[in-house]
Amino acid sequence: MQKQLTWDMDTIFKGGSDSKELKDFIDGIKETISDAKSLINQWSPESDRDSTGDLIAFLTKRETAFDYLGEASTFSRGLLSANVNDSKAAKTVNQLSQLGSQLSDVETQFMKKLKSIPDEKWDTLLTHDQLKASAFNLNEKREKGKKLLSENEERIIQQLSLDGLEGFNNVYQSLVNSIRIPFEKDGDVTALSAGQAANKLSGHPDPAVRESLLTTWEMAWQSKAPLFANTLNHLAGFRLQTYKLRDEPDFLTPALEYNRLQKQTLDTMWNTITKNKPKLVDFLNRKAALMHKDKLGWADVTAPLSLGDYEPKEYSFEEAQAFVIEHFGSFSEDMKGLAQTAFDQAWVEAEDREGKRPGAYCSNLPKSKQSRVFMTFSGSANNVSTLAHELGHAYHSHVMRDLPHLNRRYAMNVAETASTFCEMVISSATVDAANSVEEKIALLDSKISRAAVMFMNIHSRYLFETRFYEQRQHGLLDENELSTLMEEAQKEAFQDSLESYHPMFWASKLHFHITGVPFYNFPYTFGFLFSLGIYSYAKGQNKNFESDYRNLLRDPASMTTEDLAKKHLDVDLTQPDFWQSAIDEILTDIDEYMALTSKFI
Repeated sequence: MQKQLTWDMDTIFKGGSDSKELKDFIDGIKETISDAKSLINQWSPESDRDSTGDLIAFLTKRETAFDYLGEASTFSRGLLSANVNDSKAAKTVNQLSQLGSQLSDVETQFMKKLKSIPDEKWDTLLTHDQLKASAFNLNEKREKGKKLLSENEERIIQQLSLDGLEGFNNVYQSLVNSIRIPFEKDGDVTALSAGQAANKLSGHPDPAVRESLLTTWEMAWQSKAPLFANTLNHLAGFRLQTYKLRDEPDFLTPALEYNRLQKQTLDTMWNTITKNKPKLVDFLNRKAALMHKDKLGWADVTAPLSLGDYEPKEYSFEEAQAFVIEHFGSFSEDMKGLAQTAFDQAWVEAEDREGKRPGAYCSNLPKSKQSRVFMTFSGSANNVSTLAHELGHAYHSHVMRDLPHLNRRYAMNVAETASTFCEMVISSATVDAANSVEEKIALLDSKISRAAVMFMNIHSRYLFETRFYEQRQHGLLDENELSTLMEEAQKEAFQDSLESYHPMFWASKLHFHITGVPFYNFPYTFGFLFSLGIYSYAKGQNKNFESDYRNLLRDPASMTTEDLAKKHLDVDLTQPDFWQSAIDEILTDIDEYMALTSKFI
């Protein structure tokens, strides 16, 4: 078990942000990128001679460059996440971003050359033993190459993004790091960081404290609203201008292509969810009644519920680890073993302290064949679920580690499959282990509340971002317009079932300001429902699940999402049947919740 609450970074590079090992490693990355650039320059697919060997040599060097850059980036970003004041780590992150830009230039040249190969020659090329396993990915690269501008134009975009797209993201991070939220306890007022306040906002047992904290939380973000509006407008503006230059007709298309998802599938998912929202509203109204309120407030949706003498269990970090290991093992010895390794080797940064960035994530170390999990652990059941969620990401990376780099580049929607599955294993385990009706109600409440986030909160993010991008095409939006859009989206997504909302959510939610992936929202709901379907499937398996599950997790980067579902689950994602069957799992929980709570009204 991991004895300390902090992660071990010295096993990657000794010396933290002063690491000489890291400096030497980065010098090696520069050389590798230079070698990859030389190899792609030498490759002449248009020539009469067989240049397959040149392509394979480039792909080998390309894989090394991406893996080594990923290793250094995970390490440096991890240091900065754990200490937002580590200026040396911040400089290294910026340096690695520049190297990433150089590697993107190489990637652009690669895709442009793929585009130039005649179809007949291309089909023959993909039959080569060392290339056919990555045929889907190479075809994907070739199609993307057809949309790109000239190499010089794409290089200019990449270079400008460092002080444009990435620059405004850095400004956002600096603003978040400066946020302080006053919090009073026993007459003493302390200034909480954004991460610490977020934990209390969602996990504090007293609704009056949550509502008061939501007010001060909203005010803290509002105090810098014009600056946050500036960053969000320019992040979106940079993307939209790039799409325009590439003749991309729809701002949603890049997100769909990135997730290897059809628009019909996405629309079917949201439409099926919306048809089932009335039962979610019944749950929210029942939870409000149990809290002696007419309606829930924004901060109440995921808040813990206590009835009778039941008090929410607080977990030590050691108890959380033991719980995760035990219940991962109920589905897969391989999952259990990965979690045990993560704890034994101190992969998790969990300490609740000032100076950390908010949120949680898992990042891969492709060279070391490890992962690192970042979170702030304060002892709630939700924290245990978050730990399981991020370890699910680590497990997904674990089962793909022997695949070529191209076959490991799975998209965000399926990236949430393993993580949400692991989270579901833990939440279901807590319900099954309940020792009283009151405890079972509280645990069911936590589980269903998470579904409400996926079906309503994240839907509001999708609605907001879609409408924001639609309007941003015609000009800047000020902070008041953004807050109005946000509140309207929240009211629509929650079917106006709450008494208070969070208009400044567009500023406080990191996901709107992430540079790598546009529309960092719907993939969560997709992954949640996809995992529910897999979880339902798993419960009906006696002995083959572990093998079937591993096979599914190894395929997401090698086919479209619709093909993945058809191959491993024999379902059609463009039709509502699969989505309804997954939602039914939650509706069953709601039925039980309503029955159990009826005597407490």
